[in-house]
Amino acid sequence: MGVEFIGYVGHFNSSETMRRTGPAVDVPQIEASAKTQEHVGFDRVLVAFHSNSAESILIGQHIAHVTERLGLMIAHRPGFTAPTLAARQLATLDQISRGRAAVHIITGGNDAELAQDGDHLTKDERYARTDEYLDILRQEWRSTTPFDYAGRYYRVDRGFGDVKPYNGSSLPVYFGGASAAAIPVAGKHADVYALWGETYHQVRELVARVRAAAAPFGRQPKFSLSLRPVLADTEAKAWAKADDILERAKALRQSGGSGRSPHNARQDQGAAGPANEGSRRLLAAAAQGARLDKRLWTGIAMLTGAQGNSTGLVGTPDQVAEALLDYYDLGISTFLIRGFDPLVDAIQYGRELVPRVRHLVAERDASKVAAV
Repeated sequence: MGVEFIGYVGHFNSSETMRRTGPAVDVPQIEASAKTQEHVGFDRVLVAFHSNSAESILIGQHIAHVTERLGLMIAHRPGFTAPTLAARQLATLDQISRGRAAVHIITGGNDAELAQDGDHLTKDERYARTDEYLDILRQEWRSTTPFDYAGRYYRVDRGFGDVKPYNGSSLPVYFGGASAAAIPVAGKHADVYALWGETYHQVRELVARVRAAAAPFGRQPKFSLSLRPVLADTEAKAWAKADDILERAKALRQSGGSGRSPHNARQDQGAAGPANEGSRRLLAAAAQGARLDKRLWTGIAMLTGAQGNSTGLVGTPDQVAEALLDYYDLGISTFLIRGFDPLVDAIQYGRELVPRVRHLVAERDASKVAAV
């Protein structure tokens, strides 16, 4: 099956342990991060989207300009751009980058954050809209003649895109969302379904649900897992490093936060907890303990209310590589990894973790072939 590694290029340098410095679009940081991750062997990088952030497609275009091979995973929220226009924007980026673009569809689970962009639909309505949105994206990319589309949220009369994806058919569509409304849409549309770093049991259960949702459409999506590896040359040092990360994250929060999203509604979860199902699943795991399975670490997830990719794998490079292989055996073929010191950690991953995992996966695939 093979394995893909996705890194992360932030619009500026910050994390749960690092206070933001510099402008909202830190061009030197973006360039350094992209070039570094290309150099150390990442396949793609995620370019994030939030309700108050820089525009992800434009950031992705600049990354494509300063790199040669690095793929792009453009986080994109349906509903704020006409799907026909979005299809042409993404296809244009794919042409400029010579086929390096992919789109990560994030419908959005937080009503307050969506309202910052003027969207007041319910979560279920947003996923219904995303379904139509992706129908139209696909048709705009693939149709060789004008097409019509009539849905609840979109009506297109004789839509047609002259610019097509570089490969002539479609960009890879990654998809996030674990709610009851999200899973059917994922089954219908996702080329790669993206999970956060959950326990083995949770991953097995969610992979099965998405596969079942995809089966009626004759589809077989791949799966991606997002994690925050913490590496050191001994297991004891790695856990000490994780403890230090947690303490620094606590101190930063007490002093006002990282400055990553100073006015982001995602920070205000209220007494009811997080609105999105992915965060709820991470917190359910964290409630079982700070250390789960072989080396899944939930400390930052518990501290932050599981705001985004916040669980880690802790250990030596060999130990973490073996844990990633466990997830590979559960059906995960893409790993989205980023650190708490983003640039420094990306270098370490590229040197010490990525090659190990690729080697283990190649051995595992070869053994499966030999057994047939």
